[in-house]
Amino acid sequence: MKKILLLSDTHSFLDPKIIKYINDADEVWHAGDIGALDVCAQIESLKPLRAVHGNIDGTEIRKAYPEDLIFTMEDVKVFITHIGGYPGAYKPQIKAKIKEIKPALFICGHSHILKVMHDKEFDLLHMNPGAAGVHGFHQVKTLLRFTMDQGQIKDLDAIELGPRAEIKK
Repeated sequence: MKKILLLSDTHSFLDPKIIKYINDADEVWHAGDIGALDVCAQIESLKPLRAVHGNIDGTEIRKAYPEDLIFTMEDVKVFITHIGGYPGAYKPQIKAKIKEIKPALFICGHSHILKVMHDKEFDLLHMNPGAAGVHGFHQVKTLLRFTMDQGQIKDLDAIELGPRAEIKK
């Protein structure tokens, strides 16, 4: 059994509120638009990190993290990329990769919209954790946590960290 914390679109900002969720996880997965390597260093000082680069990430992050991650954990095949779309509206190249890879769990970021959906066409679970950073159009910083256990994805929680831009009084 593995407890996973899933985040995306930190855009160089790791909200201190995330630390307690990192500490409760076995692994942290980042679906791109990391923004700065120090975000990864902070996470990796606490837990193992699996990450992909996103469209805003520069050369250093692109060297450190791939565009796509494909792996199996707890008998679940996982495909993570940054820009993917969602069921019924995948990017053409992503749809082709999904057909080839046949993941049970497809994860992307980019949209800044938290979304979890079952894809009937490809029989997979689609997850987008929304955005955990302070840059973008989202109103609330979000992330996901879940458990993977012997081929099952369970105990899924959507976490809201508060407003995108904290209001200073």
